[in-house]
Amino acid sequence: MPPGWESDISFRLRKPTAVDARHIYELINDCPPLDVNSLYCNLLQCSHFADYCVLAEKDGELAAFLSAYCKPSEPETLFVWQIAVARPYRGLGLANRMLDELLRRPVAHQVNYLETTITPSNRSSAALFARFAQKHAARLTKTLLFSKSDHFAGTHEDEVLFRIGPFPPPDQTPGASR
Repeated sequence: MPPGWESDISFRLRKPTAVDARHIYELINDCPPLDVNSLYCNLLQCSHFADYCVLAEKDGELAAFLSAYCKPSEPETLFVWQIAVARPYRGLGLANRMLDELLRRPVAHQVNYLETTITPSNRSSAALFARFAQKHAARLTKTLLFSKSDHFAGTHEDEVLFRIGPFPPPDQTPGASR
């Protein structure tokens, strides 16, 4: 697709509020293989961690949700918990836009690394974060964080840690907006 094609589709990106939590819960439930958390967890994300979350709307309809937080022991590391994109809005670069939006916020001013975990079967998420690292001219490393046998008693796939960074200064990253 030609450069800038994503900008042809307008979404409203904003912080979520507690009123959004139920809709976010339903969206995540409709986005396998994402793990569904409790509605209470989504309420906390939309209130306590709202500065680290991005909600995308299209014509007033929930299109996508990103949840994240800065790691308490490493405030320069932003951990992306989940990104859920409603089926009609997949493939439009929305997840990438939401990541950029979050990194532009004042709460992410110190962020120099981005981390997330991805199961081996979730190829679309792996591709998203690989593209994001490339776009930001940042290194991507992958290591096993939680194993199927040691941490999940065989009931869940391995969770592989994707670590992107350090990010170069914004004026040195071609095509990236930070």
